[in-house]
Amino acid sequence: MTRTNAHTQAGEPASRALSPGSLDRRPKKTALLSAQRIVENITDRRLSDGDTLPPEREMIAQYGISRGSLREALRFLELQGVITMRSGPSGGPVVTRPGPEHLASMLGLLLELSGAKFRAILEARELLEPALAARAARGADRTLVALLNQSVKDMKARMDDETAFFEENSRFHSLIARGSGNALFGYLIESLKWITDGTVLGVGYSRRHRVAIVNAHQTIVEAIEAHDPDAAQQAMEQHMAEAVGYLDRRYPELLDHRLRWREIAR
Repeated sequence: MTRTNAHTQAGEPASRALSPGSLDRRPKKTALLSAQRIVENITDRRLSDGDTLPPEREMIAQYGISRGSLREALRFLELQGVITMRSGPSGGPVVTRPGPEHLASMLGLLLELSGAKFRAILEARELLEPALAARAARGADRTLVALLNQSVKDMKARMDDETAFFEENSRFHSLIARGSGNALFGYLIESLKWITDGTVLGVGYSRRHRVAIVNAHQTIVEAIEAHDPDAAQQAMEQHMAEAVGYLDRRYPELLDHRLRWREIAR
């Protein structure tokens, strides 16, 4: 005789007893539910950066919640980068788009609590980015190729401006990740790049090394433009290996540095 749960024994149909809605789950807080409904409203109405949400009194009536719950919901969304709170007489919640730093912050929190080291992020990038370069090469269109070529030109022009150079370096990797055809990869790589921004941790790059980075990018672009996934993957593998090798030679202590949330959430 097979075992059944108490609800099924009492005569409740097995299909209903096993439905997701019948699982024993902790009820969501009103503020969290309200935050989720606000996000659904933002996406359903296709609101974008700079659009304002209704005044507080209208939102209280719309969602049927207390002022305290609404303010908690808005504070949660502000921390997630979904809104900003504009001050002044005409102030209130304004829609924004979360950036890679928000996902990076959450990943950083989890990684610090798990005792992960800087090396873990580099290993993830070494595994993911070559595959994404191959995907980008298979489906690359003229727009992607033009953007990648422009990125290489911009990096050459900003060779002596370290901050601008590495901002463009991050953009290059983001373009390839998004060019893979999967938005999730774009967000993930952008977040990992945010975490592995060694300049925040005191890493310096000589002009000679910046030239090597530009040359590596140029090789990757040529493979993508030729729609050669194998060449693109190999070029990115070499690029990532050289990046890790540089850090291993110059900053060996960094690779074993335990990730700290405060260094990422900046």
